[in-house]
Amino acid sequence: MRHLGVLSACAALAAATAVVAIAPAGATRPRPSQQSTQAGGEPKLPTSMAAIGDSITQAFDSLGSKGILKTEPGSSWATGFSSRSKVNSQYLRLLAVDPAIKGREHNDSVVGATISSVGAQVAEAISQRAQYVVILIGANDACTHTVSEMTPVRTFAESFATDLSTLISGLPRGAHVTVYSIPNLFRLWSLFHRKAAAQFAWTYTPTGICQSMLAKAGTSADRNAVLNREKAFNSGLAAACRKYSNCRWDHLAVFNDRYNAGDVNTLDYFHPSVTGQNRLAALTWAVSWWPARK
Repeated sequence: MRHLGVLSACAALAAATAVVAIAPAGATRPRPSQQSTQAGGEPKLPTSMAAIGDSITQAFDSLGSKGILKTEPGSSWATGFSSRSKVNSQYLRLLAVDPAIKGREHNDSVVGATISSVGAQVAEAISQRAQYVVILIGANDACTHTVSEMTPVRTFAESFATDLSTLISGLPRGAHVTVYSIPNLFRLWSLFHRKAAAQFAWTYTPTGICQSMLAKAGTSADRNAVLNREKAFNSGLAAACRKYSNCRWDHLAVFNDRYNAGDVNTLDYFHPSVTGQNRLAALTWAVSWWPARK
């Protein structure tokens, strides 16, 4: 996610009013999935995958003080590959069922990514001919230095609709996509706003971490504005995904998750810990295309 001075402000989160995304002019018409299915009607397992997102998907700071200010892609909920991190990522779950995917996972996420930079990640996933793409994006569009700097809802919705259309059109025939809701940032504030160490981490960086939501001087109105904006973003993500039969929306599974303090690292009190990455892997897998696969 977005770098905020020394610490990166990333990930985060969502909830309240809904908005309908407006399809951009010239958007590609929905294309049905043409991949054959296996028993139970699920798609065939992919032999390659790509992840689009920000620092959450890069597992930034997931090792806490052992990995200060570092990306730890081996511990990513999406394409993590490190057995020592104990994160049973979506990639490892697929690998356990079909070894054909081995070494063909691509983490295209970028620390600090906002909706405006998703197009470059989409181009990467297309060039990799990924058969399965997971998307978790939007936290940095709400998690800004001030409430007024948040991305406008219409801009967010139209940008994502365009990028998703490009992705769906460019992926190989039979590819599948899963779009996940933005995690609930207000819950993060609720868990830690009375903890001195968290307040210190959020405040005393050159620009502060996610001050639109986490500022010590922030008001209830500020926090509600961020919550409402993130819910509107989630609504835009959902509206875009529902246009395609090979795109699956998580129905706010990630947003509604009541993660706890142990799921957040104790270095920046912002990014998921290894425990949090593992929780996210299980949660996202349960609403993926192959939930019955363990």
